[in-house]
Amino acid sequence: MSNPVIQHLLTRRSVSSNALGEPGPSEAELELILRAASRVPDHKKLVPWRFLVFQGEARDAFGAVLAEICRAEEADPGAFRLETEAKRFLRAPLVIAVISRVVENKAAPKWEQMLSAGAACQNLLVAATALGYGAQWITEWYGYSPGVRRALKLAENERVAGFVYIGTAKEKSEERERPALSDIVTRWQP
Repeated sequence: MSNPVIQHLLTRRSVSSNALGEPGPSEAELELILRAASRVPDHKKLVPWRFLVFQGEARDAFGAVLAEICRAEEADPGAFRLETEAKRFLRAPLVIAVISRVVENKAAPKWEQMLSAGAACQNLLVAATALGYGAQWITEWYGYSPGVRRALKLAENERVAGFVYIGTAKEKSEERERPALSDIVTRWQP
């Protein structure tokens, strides 16, 4: 395939957040990644998403917040679980929370706006991997936690679309089986 964009889309592979390490993107690369993420379909130009960036010491500080929220929301999380939560954002040098922000507009249904936020997550992955980094889009328990919602200061019309972890892959990811097009594509006939 001679088209580099199509080739990248056909070979892009998520890398587990546990398999990411330093270095992360430079500030210039991060700006490119975020610019690419903001270039998604956005009916009525509502900008129904925003980004929260966790880098450096902010990752460790937010880990302490996650551990406290886990302690408050779980019956008996145990020491190992609390330590895991405290180190969760240290799995990669960069974590970007994509916040879906639904704006009331009769011409742009909520569903479209939520899909736009999902497209922003995907563009983060595509841009980061195009720059040679490994990336993974996940939600896990903290994507749905009321305590995390409060810690992130989410408004009533906001929710976490995902956390995108970005860093350098420590090892090459194995390719996984993809669905056969014959299993997922049909042609509409009148």
